[in-house]
Amino acid sequence: METTQQALAAAVAETTRVVTAIRDDQLAAPTPCAGTPVAALLDHLDGLALAFRLAAEKRTGGTASTSADALTPDWRTRVPERLAALAAAWQDPAAWTGDAEAGGVTMPAPAMAAVAVDEVLVHGWDLAVATGQPYRADPGATEAALAFVAAATGEGPAPEGLFGPPVAVPGDAPGFDRLLGRTGRDPAWRPPAG
Repeated sequence: METTQQALAAAVAETTRVVTAIRDDQLAAPTPCAGTPVAALLDHLDGLALAFRLAAEKRTGGTASTSADALTPDWRTRVPERLAALAAAWQDPAAWTGDAEAGGVTMPAPAMAAVAVDEVLVHGWDLAVATGQPYRADPGATEAALAFVAAATGEGPAPEGLFGPPVAVPGDAPGFDRLLGRTGRDPAWRPPAG
């Protein structure tokens, strides 16, 4: 529990740093998620932060849409506030008991917290690389997310809709690159020139 709490707090801190540095002129830029511009990914992050916070609080609600048109005008403050509330909610020991539900999926609360780490960590990278920012993935967060992804995918492909098709990366690649590959991302992805 404590390790995952720290991992989530670290992923939230780094992703928040990225979000607050995104410029308005970058909202239409492509991301590693095919067909998903920065604005749509920010909308998704906004919704998932709320959904995973509610999961920690044993409440349901919140949706993680992915629509550039749905991004609220106050996203620059709202998304960081929701990310902070997400991390804070999982600091409560009660969050770790029983089951938790997010996005219509119910699972043991510790597993749901690991999903939250993965979502925040990987989408933070998506936004960083799309907007030309560095991304410093916390080793503990990477380890927690890799453990979740390994459990979700086993040796085969991920359940449909969970991740994109895996991207091959060398077995001796850094842990974060392996995480990106297992979640359908090319660690070498960069926005198209021009």
